[in-house]
Amino acid sequence: MAKSLSHLNDKNQPTMVDVGGKKITSRTAHARSIVLLTDELVQLLAGKEINTKKGPVFQTAILAGIMACKQTANLIPLCHPLALDKCNVDIKMIEDQSIQIDCVVSTTGKTGVEMEALTGASVAALTIYDMCKAYTHGLVIKSTQLMSKTGGKSDFKR
Repeated sequence: MAKSLSHLNDKNQPTMVDVGGKKITSRTAHARSIVLLTDELVQLLAGKEINTKKGPVFQTAILAGIMACKQTANLIPLCHPLALDKCNVDIKMIEDQSIQIDCVVSTTGKTGVEMEALTGASVAALTIYDMCKAYTHGLVIKSTQLMSKTGGKSDFKR
């Protein structure tokens, strides 16, 4: 059986996937974004946080990521609105100048939460950029990727 794009109908037009016949299952997804800091921003790190005139960068990015997860269906046109059971955004320094943002989302429903997790990690990364751009525009959002998902037709783990 050939794979097809799920968001196109038989006339090749955009459509929302019909999940009406799917079983309700427990579903989780974990997405990760990596942000590269400049030397200047590494110098601003006070413990495990960067404090700017706009406030604590990581704490603000965590809240932004959670809020984004809850708004995914408003941002991505063909996503189903989901009631989330849990959303957790964790930010930590890795290596010398990299920030790792992990967003883990879960729900009990008929469709997965991959887009919610990817949106949360992405918006947290963008928030870090926004809050630090007064110091430098040299930040790089290096990657955002799905790390794992469970529930539904198949599981995935990177």
